[in-house]
Amino acid sequence: MDSKSVEKQALGLPAPDRARLAQKLLESLDTLTDAEREKLWLDEAARRAAQLDSGDVELISGNEVAGKARALLR
Repeated sequence: MDSKSVEKQALGLPAPDRARLAQKLLESLDTLTDAEREKLWLDEAARRAAQLDSGDVELISGNEVAGKARALLR
């Protein structure tokens, strides 16, 4: 079974079951080695760079993000 199939099935679970599953998945990341953690970060950085390069996403300035955050806190 591939991850897309697992994801589809997991999203079909009732909310309490999804929450338990999410907790277990997050806890499983605590056991990663430093090398595994570093590889995950590098993979994520490469994925995000590819999104920027392809134009799928746009950068937002830090000032704009901070302004939106402040507005939400009001």
